[in-house]
Amino acid sequence: MVFDHEKLMVWQKAIKRVSEIYQISQKFPKEETYGLTSQIRRAAISVPSNIAEGKGRYTAGEFRQFLIQARGSLAELETQIVIAGELGYLKTRQVDELKARTMEVGKMINGLIDAIARRK
Repeated sequence: MVFDHEKLMVWQKAIKRVSEIYQISQKFPKEETYGLTSQIRRAAISVPSNIAEGKGRYTAGEFRQFLIQARGSLAELETQIVIAGELGYLKTRQVDELKARTMEVGKMINGLIDAIARRK
């Protein structure tokens, strides 16, 4: 059984970001296990999770609200990527690439939010 959210390109890209974040955060220092590692992973997971939960809701307004939450989690993720770079856990190139891919997901979320608003 395929759920509607799995057809959304934004959800698919957000899932890929989760995989990337897990891979890069495996290399963070052990003392960050319950700090930045945990936070960055939770923020990454929250993005596709909110998209899926919103898509599973009854109304377009509810979906829009969960997209807004996903956008907030994405901003949190981007901040944590920057922090990881500042702490030397990521190279500048990695930070730039991750931020660019994060912004791509953000633009897609914004597009969905705008599309829902136009329908009203």
